Amino acid sequence: MAATGTAAETDGPRPRARQSGIEIGVLAPGPHNAITDVAGVRVGHFTLRRPPRFNTGITAILPHGGNLFHEKVPAAIVVGNGFGKLLGSTQVNELGEIETPVLLTGTLNVPRVADGLIGYMLSLPGMEEVRSINPVVGETNDGFLSDIRARPLGETEVRQAINTATAGPVAMGAVGAGTGTVCFGFKGGIGSASRRLDEDRGGWTVGVLVQSNFGGPLRISGLPSRILGSPLGVFLRDHADGKQEPPTPDGSLMVVVATDAPLDHRNLRRLARRSLYGMARTGGYGSNGSGDYAIAFSTNPGSRIRRDVEEPAASRPLLDNNARSGLFLAAAEATEEAILDSLFTATATEGFRGTVRALPVDTLLELAGPR
Repeated sequence: MAATGTAAETDGPRPRARQSGIEIGVLAPGPHNAITDVAGVRVGHFTLRRPPRFNTGITAILPHGGNLFHEKVPAAIVVGNGFGKLLGSTQVNELGEIETPVLLTGTLNVPRVADGLIGYMLSLPGMEEVRSINPVVGETNDGFLSDIRARPLGETEVRQAINTATAGPVAMGAVGAGTGTVCFGFKGGIGSASRRLDEDRGGWTVGVLVQSNFGGPLRISGLPSRILGSPLGVFLRDHADGKQEPPTPDGSLMVVVATDAPLDHRNLRRLARRSLYGMARTGGYGSNGSGDYAIAFSTNPGSRIRRDVEEPAASRPLLDNNARSGLFLAAAEATEEAILDSLFTATATEGFRGTVRALPVDTLLELAGPR
């Protein structure tokens, strides 16, 4: 059956990493510990779960609730390892702005989802004379758990993902674009986290959403899994090898970074690059077959490209370079926690080519011992 997930739904009773007593980093999260802690950002999902053939979907990230074509936001895209199909990236980096929602999906659905996004945008009021649109659609390959060649998603599903997008708690785990993904040999999915700087550092918020689908030696901050011969390290290795697919570090990671700090394209690129450091903290390293990308945007109403703001562009301040280090730390920490949350919240999934187990949270916490 096809199921539509909203941002308020959960993927089951599995706790997030922080709810399990694992606190990542030194900065405080926002109230929802999600990308939606950045004011105005909304997230929606369409989930197609029809096992064993289909486990796929779409996740939509909206920088604000208006018409993005007429109210563009500054943005940048960084490539960690370019084994991927991120549509729309060249125009974003050429002009430094995003003019559509950001959609994530499975690899071979990218053209169909992009076509659906174009149709959605052109149908909006005030778009009657528009003759060019740059849809931004990212992907990871969910072909182990879903019949990727069937390409079952299109404009109807795109509209459902966008129209269900809300602020507040974000559905995580095996939902939306994360329904069929695999991470570190366990069930991956959608994860999200945020960090808020102290007022003396600007009080800015950085929020992250990830679609995790990559491999490597899993690391969990605060747990001794990084010691190869530890009981936990041995357990994680053996458990992952039990998946019905040859062990491989290949896969992909999509990171979407939002902030309310007044950043331009150049410094959004720098912010996006730091989010990939969060991937490295979990054990990912951008293998040959990994498509790793980070998309960053600013929702700050003082942005010089925001056409919906009456204040003259020249008088809108940008954050000084020296004030950005806290934001960089926030991006790395939030990405690390979002990836772990994608694992902690995901559930075991029966799929097209086999079954992928969920991360055994209770067991790994027991093996880790007192913290």
